[in-house]
Amino acid sequence: MGLFERAFIFYPERQLCGSPSDEGMEYQDVTLQGLDGITIRGWFIPGRGKAVVLFFHGNGGNISHRIEKTRLLFYPEISSLMIDYHGYGRSHGKPSEKACYHDALTSWEYLVLERHFESNQIILFGESLGGAVAVDLASRKDVGAIILESTFPNIGVVAKRFLPGLSVFLKRKFNSLSKISTVHVPLLQLHGDEDDLVPYEVGRKLFEAANEPKEFFTIKGAHHNDTYEIGGEAYVQAIHQFINRTITANA
Repeated sequence: MGLFERAFIFYPERQLCGSPSDEGMEYQDVTLQGLDGITIRGWFIPGRGKAVVLFFHGNGGNISHRIEKTRLLFYPEISSLMIDYHGYGRSHGKPSEKACYHDALTSWEYLVLERHFESNQIILFGESLGGAVAVDLASRKDVGAIILESTFPNIGVVAKRFLPGLSVFLKRKFNSLSKISTVHVPLLQLHGDEDDLVPYEVGRKLFEAANEPKEFFTIKGAHHNDTYEIGGEAYVQAIHQFINRTITANA
């Protein structure tokens, strides 16, 4: 079952295709010792503000495929920490649900203990599978806010569209729906109304189960992997405004 999960859920790439300096951003390489002793790697990109975004990417590629997105959404107004899960990029080990959650906790502790951010200055950003990682972390640790993009209630809902006979084994995996009620921080959720992997109505189901205060932003015409290209300025502004309101409220 573990092999099946890795084959269906995780699509890691080891080779980095760039660095933040390619987009004109100063950055620092980060090497963290995970809770299970495995080394994970990432980038810390300093910004001008006091807050920081902890970025959790989706199930494919690695952090280098999100450099342009990070610059567009956060730099230079706010710092960001991008980490690769077990088995992605330069991080060691093999990916699993448990490992993703360990990596999130390790990253949160790094920001609090090593970078000395207050917990309410940490804004979680999770795309697709990374949204489930963000929800799990927010259910365990204090954070300032959470942004979810193109994410799902549980992985079984996605599997049902492709492997209906096996989805029953996955419906408890990455189960954000069972955790979202324990999250009591501002939420911004974004979803493309043409998403062909995680249907729009599936994303809405998770949002409807979340606590207030919450906002939902529909990215008109966007699919699963083209949100910031299709969303354009309205998409960027929705995220910027949410982050600014969060920072102001937590100041």
